[in-house]
Amino acid sequence: MGSLVEMEKPHAIFIPFPAQGHINPMMKLAKLLHLKGFHISFVNTHFNHKRLLRSGGPSTLDGLPDFRFYSIPDGLPPSDADSTQSIPVLCESLPKHSLEPFCELITRLNGASDVPAVSCIVSDGVMSFTLKAAEMFGLPEVLFWTTSACGLLAYSHFRDLVQKGYIPLKGIWDTGFVLVSCSFGKSFSF
Repeated sequence: MGSLVEMEKPHAIFIPFPAQGHINPMMKLAKLLHLKGFHISFVNTHFNHKRLLRSGGPSTLDGLPDFRFYSIPDGLPPSDADSTQSIPVLCESLPKHSLEPFCELITRLNGASDVPAVSCIVSDGVMSFTLKAAEMFGLPEVLFWTTSACGLLAYSHFRDLVQKGYIPLKGIWDTGFVLVSCSFGKSFSF
C-alpha cells in the first residue's frame, strides 16, 4: 500500500491523441505537474505503447512510482509496427472504441491500493470522448490543445479561409476525408 502522503497526492490522468506532435506536449505538461506534486498516469494506445517500449527497450517506461504509463486499445486491427497509423482512421476509431477501456482504467486505478484516487483528467483536445468519462466519474477535465503556433494561427482563420473558398482545396486531393467543424456547424469533404 502507498504511504499516506503518496495517497493524498492529486492524481491526473493524461491521454494524448496518438501522434508525436500530441504526445510530446502532453508529456511536457505531465512532467511539470509531476514536479508540482501530482501523481501522473500517462495513457497511450497499445500501438504507441509498444512502439515506445521497442524504441527504448523494455525498461524505457520504468521509473518513478508516481509517474506511470498505461495503454488502451485504439480499435484498429494490428498493423505494421514501424508504420504510421492513418490519422483519419484513428479519428474515427478512437471515439467509438476507447471510451469503455478508458473508463475501465479509471475504475482500476480508483480501486488500486498503491495509487491515489484519480482527481482529474487532462485530455488532448481531439480526444473528446474523455469528456463522457469525466462526467461519468464526476471528475474535472482539462482539454489541452497541443497545436503549434502555426497551427493555432491557421485554426483562428479557418472560418475566413472557408468563406473565401480557399479550403477545402479543390482538385488536389481526393482523400474522402470529411472534416467536421463543430464550431462552424458545417462539414467539409476533402
